[in-house]
Amino acid sequence: MTHTDLEAVYSALALKIDAVGPAKSELFLAKLVLLLAQRNGDLAQVQASIDDAAKSLTS
Repeated sequence: MTHTDLEAVYSALALKIDAVGPAKSELFLAKLVLLLAQRNGDLAQVQASIDDAAKSLTS
């Protein structure tokens, strides 16, 4: 995926997060991750991505 593609994904994600609202944004993100994980089909890659996403957010 190119940098431009990633920017398009980020923009679409931001718009949907705004559309579902703050009360449902966490549920939306969880559902999105589960859908993407299912489409990816590789448990090890999905678990590594979860760890990678949390690295800069946890101490």
